[in-house]
Amino acid sequence: MMADLVLGGARVLAFVRSRRSAELTALGADRAIREVDPALAGRVSAYRGGFLPEERRALEQALRSGELLGVATTNALELGVDIVGLDAVLMAGFPGTRASFWQQAGRAGRGGRDALVVLLASDDPLDTYLVHHPDALLGAPVESCVLDPANPYVLAPQLACAAAELPLTTAELTTVFDDPRTVGVLDDLVAQGVLRRRPGGWFWPTPRERPAADVDIRGSGGGQVLLVETETSRMLGTVEAAAAPAAVHPGAVYLHRGQSYVVDALDLDEGLAQLHADEPSWSTSARSVVDVVVTGTQASRTVGGVTAAIGEVEVTSQVIGYLRMAIGGEVIDTVPLDMPQHTLCTRAVWYTLDESALAAAGLPADRVVGALHAAEHAAIGLLPLFAMCDRWDVGGMSTALHPDTAAATVFVHDGHPGGAGFADRGYETLGAWLAATRAAIADCACATGCPSCVQSPKCGNGNSPLDKPGAVAVLDVVLGALSPALAQAAQR
Repeated sequence: MMADLVLGGARVLAFVRSRRSAELTALGADRAIREVDPALAGRVSAYRGGFLPEERRALEQALRSGELLGVATTNALELGVDIVGLDAVLMAGFPGTRASFWQQAGRAGRGGRDALVVLLASDDPLDTYLVHHPDALLGAPVESCVLDPANPYVLAPQLACAAAELPLTTAELTTVFDDPRTVGVLDDLVAQGVLRRRPGGWFWPTPRERPAADVDIRGSGGGQVLLVETETSRMLGTVEAAAAPAAVHPGAVYLHRGQSYVVDALDLDEGLAQLHADEPSWSTSARSVVDVVVTGTQASRTVGGVTAAIGEVEVTSQVIGYLRMAIGGEVIDTVPLDMPQHTLCTRAVWYTLDESALAAAGLPADRVVGALHAAEHAAIGLLPLFAMCDRWDVGGMSTALHPDTAAATVFVHDGHPGGAGFADRGYETLGAWLAATRAAIADCACATGCPSCVQSPKCGNGNSPLDKPGAVAVLDVVLGALSPALAQAAQR
């Protein structure tokens, strides 16, 4: 569609969900354009995070001037870049939130011009739900932004920046930073030597230096890994350190500006990945294992054999290998890896089912794991309908018997240190969230589960095992216990 629009004389933005998709979409569109009109070759490009600043500025200028007629982009072009003269916007899948949907749609047709906006629903549980319930997109307001301003991982650097401008006073703790946790965060900053405490307040100790440059306002913390071409030492771009083990592990195939690279080595301590240009006949997909430990329960409610809770967790993940897959998606082989563990202290919402609840769901022991796993995937996919997040902002784990809950458990956790409010929003809207999750699964026409309902592109276990009918049965029991009215409506 992007190629057809460019060939028809339109200037187009195509929003996609990942960096790799941006590269592949631009490559495919350019190839199709070359076959029809070679004169337009090279006038389509990818744009995404991870490019060097000078590359991004050059692409933005080429798009403004009309030199580029089409750009396949992640949400990197959703905000912050003023571009006029666009005729069409394509969205390859719902962008994750209604706010993003309208923001992306508004990129075309500025200045009162007519424009074309097309949402191409993807094989995703949230897209499936919106196809069957379009009013949830077109007739609903944008989401409420959720955040925890006293999250110590967010508050600590902000307090340091504030103290570097003017000393923080006790009076300001009851006005600007009015939260009982603020004093504890300040005490930790003093103990670490970041701030100094004096009678007049809290001071930044080195006036010649400023902390703002070290504060990460975009990612989840942990810094960046530089991507460097092995033979030339040319810097290709960056990836977030937390994402590096899955994205640029040794052997990973990485796309940059239409060129394929294979990762030779990854040094997380040095923040460096080395790659060489190559054209392998396969792609790669990382496999990982996840463990969740409950470190604190803030609130919970129990009805019958079902409990729902919100609290703090410690999530440990580790990339243990990767799949090499042929162009058609067939798995060629599995390559083991021994990557470092990554630990994340964050917040999670979870629900449990005891033996009586599992019996009510009609699930024998050999189906429980697959049913919980499928319900977890679908719930992660539908959470952006209720919290201003993307499915990649949250994670999850399910197990037939968790040591901290002593029951079958499904966890959905924030992907940001200390939590970003997504799990809390899930707990607040648990009934509506799980009812929408059940509807997305039940409305899907497949028999055993597919990417439109219970399969996940981010599953570290290769989407196995999954039990679609079992997930519906689990959700019926949970909703029947915690939200009887919504359970009855969902089953009609």
